[in-house]
Amino acid sequence: MTTPLRPPRAADVQAALAAIRHQVVRTPLLESATLSERCGARLLVKAETLQHTGSYKFRGAANRLRLLDREARRRGIVAYSTGNFAQAVAAAAQALGVSAKIIVPHDTPAVKRDRTRALGAELLFYDRTVPGRREELAAEIARAEQRTIIPPGNDTDVLAGYGTVGAELLEQFPEPIGALVVPCGSGGLTAGITAVVAETRPATPLFAVEPVGFDDVTRSLAAGERLPNAPGATTICDALTALYPAELPFTVMRGRVRGLVASDEEVRTAMRLAFDHLHLVLEPGGAIALAAALHGRVPAGDGAIVAIASGANVDRTQFADILRGA
Repeated sequence: MTTPLRPPRAADVQAALAAIRHQVVRTPLLESATLSERCGARLLVKAETLQHTGSYKFRGAANRLRLLDREARRRGIVAYSTGNFAQAVAAAAQALGVSAKIIVPHDTPAVKRDRTRALGAELLFYDRTVPGRREELAAEIARAEQRTIIPPGNDTDVLAGYGTVGAELLEQFPEPIGALVVPCGSGGLTAGITAVVAETRPATPLFAVEPVGFDDVTRSLAAGERLPNAPGATTICDALTALYPAELPFTVMRGRVRGLVASDEEVRTAMRLAFDHLHLVLEPGGAIALAAALHGRVPAGDGAIVAIASGANVDRTQFADILRGA
């Protein structure tokens, strides 16, 4: 079973924050004069890299799993993920004593697979190039074992949990925001943040940033309908390779968000600069909003640019190579 496909509202996000505040890290807003100068505007970075399990995904998992009734907890859950949601669900399930099966791509980075298993979840694998395959596998397992499906995007309560990044940001920074820039795969984080920011601070420009070659959300927002990515593209941003925008996030984002893209080389530069000037470890997908800001892709409005740094789960060898400029 899944929750209804109802777009979250600001009240849902604020209720989620009240419920999970004691479980999550209130992640800091970081600032570097050097990066602001390079950006051409005051630049703040919301460091969700310091969240439990190394990404904002823990917020959505914690909010959704807290709502499971006793029988659903006994039967367990099944989820699917490109890696960061897997770790988040595993951690939230372990805290509640809930059995978790999680479907991930065959090429999920080892650091994400290993940490998910260490949190007690069972992993199953799928081919990310086959549209809809992970959803099919989840439905099969849910039917056979009566588990609750926990999707990473098409769920009101998961999105409300993600949106607590935005609600928390607005508490921390009451000044005008000239642009709020968010990493984007299938759109879950952007939609959750949009749900609260568009209602409570509607003048704030919102931008979703995707890798070159995986700009399905950007093109879909421009066209007014969900469009897929063409096959064959590659990117170092493994967390942002959804084939098309998720249905519920797209409903929330449409008419409220503009899409942007950043290249892999821009992402590598952002990872190096974040390490040098903010002392942050960013995975490629987690650095893409910062990359867009640092490379002049974000229109500067009245107020600071705020970039969400969404994840830190990068393979140490890859990270070392990027820092060396290899």
